[in-house]
Amino acid sequence: MNPIAFKEEIAEEVFMLRVHAPMIARERRPGQFVILQVDPVHGERIPLTIVDADRKESTITLIFEAVGKTTHLLADLQVGDSIPNMVGPLGNPTDISKVGTVVCVGGGIGVAALYPIAKAIHEAGNRTVTIVGARARDLLILEREMRGISDEFILCTDDGSAGRKALVTEPLQEACDREPRPDQVIAIGPPVMMKFCAETTRPYRIPTVVSLNAIMIDGTGLCGGCRVTVGGQTRFTCVDGPEFDGHLVDFDNLMQRLGAHREQEEEAHRQYHADAVTHGRAERQTRAA
Repeated sequence: MNPIAFKEEIAEEVFMLRVHAPMIARERRPGQFVILQVDPVHGERIPLTIVDADRKESTITLIFEAVGKTTHLLADLQVGDSIPNMVGPLGNPTDISKVGTVVCVGGGIGVAALYPIAKAIHEAGNRTVTIVGARARDLLILEREMRGISDEFILCTDDGSAGRKALVTEPLQEACDREPRPDQVIAIGPPVMMKFCAETTRPYRIPTVVSLNAIMIDGTGLCGGCRVTVGGQTRFTCVDGPEFDGHLVDFDNLMQRLGAHREQEEEAHRQYHADAVTHGRAERQTRAA
C-alpha cells in the first residue's frame, strides 16, 4: 500500500500526487516509471512516469490526466488514501550525458514525463532549449518548472491563448535550421506529435529520442502487451524502453495498438460515470430519509 501525501489539480482534469514509496524514491532515475493498479481485483494496470522523487520524504511525484476509468478512480483518491498496488522503478533510465545543445519538446501531459529528463540534461551542463505545447492555456502544466531549467523556453498553444499559436513542430523546425544545429532532440507527448517531431528532424540527421507510453500489464516483458516495432524489429516498451530512436519507431503501428481496446475503454468509462451518478443519487436519498 502506498499512501497519498499530497494531491493537487494543476490543470483541468490533470492531477499531481505525491505518494509515499520509500524504495522507489531511493532508486528512481530520470526516464523511469511505475505501474499501478487502483482496483486490486478488477482494475487495469497503467504506467505513469515518475516526475520527481524526494528521498528525505520518501515520496515520488506522479502527474496524470483523468481521461478513462482508471485515471478517474485515481483522481477520486484523497490525501490519506492509498494506492493498493504499485511497482517500480521500471524501464531503462535516460542516458544523460553532455552533448552540447539539446532541444526538449513536450506536448500535453507529456510535459510531465519530459520534466525530469530535461532537468537532468540541463544539470549535466547542456544548453537546453525547451519547447512546450498544449491545446490551450488552461491545459498547460509545469510551465514555471520548465522555464527554470531551460536556457531558452518556447511556449505554443493550438488556440494562441498562451505563447505562440503554433504546433511544436514549427519552433522545432526553426531550431533545426539554426547554425550550429542541435546535437540532440528529445520529444515526449502524444504519438502523433512524436511522429512529426521525428519527421522534422530526420532530414537533418539529428539524433531524436522519444518516450513511448504503450499498453502495459506486467512490466517485465512477459505479457507482450507493450510491444512496438522499432527498426523493423519487435521491442518491448517496459524492458527495452521506454525510450527509443524516434527515426526507427513505427508510430502508425503504435497508434493502431493503442486504439485496439478503445470500445472497451469507452464502455468502462461510461459505466464509471453511470455508477457515480447512481451512487450519488442513493446517497442523497439516504440523507433525505
